[in-house]
Amino acid sequence: MTLIRTTPPRPVDVTAVFPQLAALARPATRLHPRPGAPTPCDSSIGGPLLWPADEPWPHCDAGHEGGSHSLAAIRVEQSVRARVAAHPAGTPGVRDHTPQERAVLEQIDWDAEQPDGPVPMLPVAQLYVRDVPVLRPPGEADLLQVLWCPLDHPEMYMPRTAVFWRSAADVTDILASPPEPLDVGMEEYVPEPCVLAPEQITEYPNSLELSEELRGQLGDWSRWQAAGAGLDSSWAPYPTSFYRSDLSVAPGWKAGGWPQWGYTDPAPRQCPACDTAMEPLLSIDTFEWDDGTRSWIPYEDRAAEFSGDDRHHDMWRPTRVQIGSGYKQQLYVCPAAPEHPHIELMQ
Repeated sequence: MTLIRTTPPRPVDVTAVFPQLAALARPATRLHPRPGAPTPCDSSIGGPLLWPADEPWPHCDAGHEGGSHSLAAIRVEQSVRARVAAHPAGTPGVRDHTPQERAVLEQIDWDAEQPDGPVPMLPVAQLYVRDVPVLRPPGEADLLQVLWCPLDHPEMYMPRTAVFWRSAADVTDILASPPEPLDVGMEEYVPEPCVLAPEQITEYPNSLELSEELRGQLGDWSRWQAAGAGLDSSWAPYPTSFYRSDLSVAPGWKAGGWPQWGYTDPAPRQCPACDTAMEPLLSIDTFEWDDGTRSWIPYEDRAAEFSGDDRHHDMWRPTRVQIGSGYKQQLYVCPAAPEHPHIELMQ
């Protein structure tokens, strides 16, 4: 069965109020990850990669601050959560560990230390261009793969990522059991395996990226009224906030589009290889929505989200990833040569 998620129309056609925004529209793909059992042939978050058996698996050779959480134990708990999600509430024994899971937990050496040397990276995202058409891969590539190091790095407050482009048709023998680290820095560095419901949307720049003149217009409530936007007067004191939270940049995991800002102000993002202005590739978000962006909740999730049922309390964080204290990790790519080194920012 195909997973579908549909973003409700924006409360206002912002280009009808501010026509100059029309030229700044960008396509984006909301990924809508939801816990599931993806295969290497699927677009996914935290799922198995279509990785060639004869190609070395990526390792991180940067300095690390060590791990304190057993990856094997985290995998067991992910398995339990997936089983619980697949059964109605109240099914006896669903939360119990299976004999195989108990065996895994009993074999863990809780005192073992992370081996010295490069650390195997973990899959974060696999995106096929057929599902995410905003991607602009180099050459004949049709598949984007993102991995990260699940250990802390002294100079970063987020995992260090690696980006790979490839042609899926070239992979005839898949690596079945990629290497994994013994421990990870945080449980939140191990994405829950998720299937995707990619949805194409249109975004507009965060207000911080607009000209001073246009920002001033956004903050003028009389302009919204004159355009007949039909907004509730409760927005009158802060129309710019309304634009930022409901009309410009979508929350959650997404590809392309415009970046969100707030942790820092916008800054130039230039390709380290050719100095070309870089473009957003992937936003890795802690939350799919929050109290300020609830208008973006898909139609298919609204009944459950607003039901108050405790079984749905994790819907806004399906991947269980956490960036910093609840931020986004943004990856940027060179539009002139996507194979050039990417850069990453936290927002």
